[in-house]
Amino acid sequence: MNRRLLSSLISAAAVIIAVVLYLLLRAGGPIRPGSPSGRTRADSGIHLTMGTFARIVAIAPDTSTGSKCVEAALDRIDNVDALMSDYKEDSELTRVNKGAFARPVKVGPETFEVIQRSIEFSKLSNGAFDITVGPLVKLFRESRKTSKAPTDEQIAEAKSKVGYEKLIIDEDAGTIRFTVEGMSLDLGGIAKGYAAETAIQALKQGGALGALVDIGGDVRCFGIPPKGREKWLIGLQDPNAAEATIAGLLLKLEVAEGAVTTSGDYQQFAIIDGQRQSHILDRKTGKSATGLSSVTIIAPDATDADALATAVTVLGPEKGLELIEKIPNTEAILISSAPKYEMMTTTGADKYIK
Repeated sequence: MNRRLLSSLISAAAVIIAVVLYLLLRAGGPIRPGSPSGRTRADSGIHLTMGTFARIVAIAPDTSTGSKCVEAALDRIDNVDALMSDYKEDSELTRVNKGAFARPVKVGPETFEVIQRSIEFSKLSNGAFDITVGPLVKLFRESRKTSKAPTDEQIAEAKSKVGYEKLIIDEDAGTIRFTVEGMSLDLGGIAKGYAAETAIQALKQGGALGALVDIGGDVRCFGIPPKGREKWLIGLQDPNAAEATIAGLLLKLEVAEGAVTTSGDYQQFAIIDGQRQSHILDRKTGKSATGLSSVTIIAPDATDADALATAVTVLGPEKGLELIEKIPNTEAILISSAPKYEMMTTTGADKYIK
């Protein structure tokens, strides 16, 4: 593992720890077997997956159930990683990227569902969310290594291979096809949310009374929270804070059941030509999205929240808030880029802010 990737992972871990540790410290102490509530808390600890760190806290009727629930949820997350990672040579996504121009490539139901839903979000956001940005992501990764921006010619070439409109999916056959050679998919803006949602399903099926799943800032919770609380407490990191610590929390959110996903240039970025560049790319410009340092989406479903956080980051404050205001049961908290770090919210976000 190279040093830059390790540094990014450590940074992501710090954000997760800040969120979940805050939750645990404010939970009123650990719940143990035999307590008056008859509940126990199972904690996965830090788990490396999907290019980041995950953590699961589950409330269960007994220790055995809690442990099994957490294990099953981690298996679901790791399975999504195995299917949808573009770093793994044997993943379904890699097979699609390598072969979908020459012929339709069949994928399993999970990968097909994520690609299908991605197209829906692309249409909803007028292309602000687009999983076909793979060629642009490749340029960004190369620039992160060299610290030099790609040329205009390189960006134009990559952009010619980008566009969800160039993607053909066959629902009956379960296949994916590219219409332009050199296309590639990147599911980094939706797969973690989908993994969090499937993990919650496993926890519910296993008998958990409540749980919180955090995958690199994609948080999903349900049911009974830790002892001493009526709802799950989630910390939102201040993008202007020097470190991702409890002291650096901007505000706290109370959520009974739902997803809270935060995307931002303060979590994942690269220094290119001496300037800080976000890993979230705008297909129209071929460059990093600008204008927002942090985007937090609160929604019933983690897959939706993940995709919408990416879309809003690309759309910017005005169009981003306009989009979220149209979506039922969904709210947004935006922080503008440095140096102002101005907070903007949708009309219903206040009910979650503690």
